[in-house]
Amino acid sequence: MKKHFLYASFVLTMACSASAQNPDAVRFSKTITKDNAYKHLSVLASDAYEGRETGTKGGWMAADYIKNYFKSLGLKGPVNGDYFQPIDMVTFNLSQVLTINGQPAEAIKDFYIVPQSVSSDGFAVNANSVVFAGYGLNREGYNDFEGIDINGKVVMLFKSGDPAGSASSNSKTAINAKIKYLTENKAAAILVIDPTVDMMPENLRSYLLSSQMVMKTKEELDRMKAPKGIPTITIGTTVANQILAVAKTNITDLKKKITDTGKPASQEINVSISANAKKQETKVRAENVLGFLEGSDPKLKHEVLVVTGHYDHIGITPEVKGTDKINNGADDDGSGTTGVLLMAEAFSKAKKAGKGPKRSILFMTVTGEEKGLLGSEWYSENPIFPLENTITNLNIDMIGRGDKDHAADNNFVYIIGSDMLSTELDKIGKKANKDYVNINLDERYNNRTDPNRFYYRSDHYNFAKHGIPVIFYFNGVHEDYHQPGDEISKIDFPMLAKRARLVYYTAWELANRATRPKVDKNEDGSPKN
Repeated sequence: MKKHFLYASFVLTMACSASAQNPDAVRFSKTITKDNAYKHLSVLASDAYEGRETGTKGGWMAADYIKNYFKSLGLKGPVNGDYFQPIDMVTFNLSQVLTINGQPAEAIKDFYIVPQSVSSDGFAVNANSVVFAGYGLNREGYNDFEGIDINGKVVMLFKSGDPAGSASSNSKTAINAKIKYLTENKAAAILVIDPTVDMMPENLRSYLLSSQMVMKTKEELDRMKAPKGIPTITIGTTVANQILAVAKTNITDLKKKITDTGKPASQEINVSISANAKKQETKVRAENVLGFLEGSDPKLKHEVLVVTGHYDHIGITPEVKGTDKINNGADDDGSGTTGVLLMAEAFSKAKKAGKGPKRSILFMTVTGEEKGLLGSEWYSENPIFPLENTITNLNIDMIGRGDKDHAADNNFVYIIGSDMLSTELDKIGKKANKDYVNINLDERYNNRTDPNRFYYRSDHYNFAKHGIPVIFYFNGVHEDYHQPGDEISKIDFPMLAKRARLVYYTAWELANRATRPKVDKNEDGSPKN
């Protein structure tokens, strides 16, 4: 009797489990496989795509690949018939000049100006003298500025160190305090003596030579035009000694004099100096790639589920040691982009078979994520479909690997944001996992106070900030994050496909259920009235 009861219970349990699955959803998930994932990712993360940096050949190649694939599936181009949503994006390169007594110094070798410290209007400085102000210190018992008028003057000082010969003042806080003092006392410009300029680290050189990429919105342009404070030029010892030679001295002698006497050696040097910096604007080709699947229900197809992944990465980094300098971005976010393509195929086949989703689905791969979530921000500010009709954003950013905390079992995915705005969405996503996939859903980062700030660091946030509920799927940061080692060979393709199926089943439910997820929380997490 006990055996019969247990057997009957088993049969009933299995029947209940089976009934929780939609057979059509299961049927069309069959194309979301490790082999199909490899087919896409082996192209997108290949060396030929050069790390898919926004505004570069590799990024454009990726956009074209995705567009052509969407087109092959029969998805519609929703941007006036096209698949590309162009982003008004530009780069600013800084031209910088410094001359001493008419002799030009070499930018990025003898001196540099930080591009972000210069407004779009640039600056120009011309003076007939330079005030040397030692260590730029003003404290009890020692004042480099005593008896010196720095109003309207170009002031030169050491970035770090102190009269006792210590390097204790070598900090960002210390130099910022010096700049603050000079600003308050109306200096015209600052020359900061930094010996590291003489042997500039390659990563600093690369940063200084890189372009500043921004979206050309009114707000961004106003921000760039805003004054950036006192012009600050960092110089090496060559330029500093060139200036000091006019006063028949040099850095070594001045430092020794200050240390030996315990007194400042500040002085005004009669030397002609001119400096200018100007930002030059260049238009950048950048676009989000959109594929649209119209819903089958006349009453629901105006509502849109948006599925996203960013196809851009960080390109080539010349300063990286070794021969491999291409950041392939196989996991970040070639894996998420691949997941979007796999889902697009599954839903397209469902529609062709007469089993298409009731609501519409927008499959969107965005660009500029690595530049500050620019592509998704552009879409959220210039939506192709009204945001009020956007029911949810499912965002996939890194689903091809794992992290150290799950080294023993990679059958997991982090979910972030699922309950931030909608309790109902959280339940839908977790039920889809339970019914179909059974992945360990790790929620340790699912909060607004996470020190890593993952909730704010991927494209879903540009939907969440507009009150649209989101789920962010993520496998955590690994040792190859933003490194050339993020390659195809390290991808766990079975888990990539399994995580993509979780998103697919969640999307299936969202696109076909009677009602959209109710938003019952505000952006700060408080209950909606």
